[in-house]
Amino acid sequence: MSSPRQHCSRVRVRYAETDKMGVVYYANYFVWFEVARTDLLRAAGWTYREMEGDGIQLPVIEAHCTYRQSARYDDEIDVRTTGHLLSPVRLAFEYEVVRPADGARLAEGRTVHAAVTSDGCPCRLPERARSVFA
Repeated sequence: MSSPRQHCSRVRVRYAETDKMGVVYYANYFVWFEVARTDLLRAAGWTYREMEGDGIQLPVIEAHCTYRQSARYDDEIDVRTTGHLLSPVRLAFEYEVVRPADGARLAEGRTVHAAVTSDGCPCRLPERARSVFA
């Protein structure tokens, strides 16, 4: 799974991400989504650092996750991410969390982001981003 619009990030569940039962605390999936989204943008040739240097930020304006099975301490998981252009000022990212050891589909999610200036005003994504995610 590797194209400018798709990327797969592998993470290992850390002890700090789990509860007393060794099950991943639900909010950590959103942290993994951010890791995967950042990896996808980097693979597409546009890092968050460069984006912010260009005066653009991508705040989350919508977030959703459906949990199917539990991830547990020390599991290796893949976060498969796909980016889509929704409009000249909005991007959506879809995530699938899979445990490669057994192929279990653990969760799916989606985040939507608006392009804004450093002052928080909506702005158009640069052509380099629109062409990758169109």
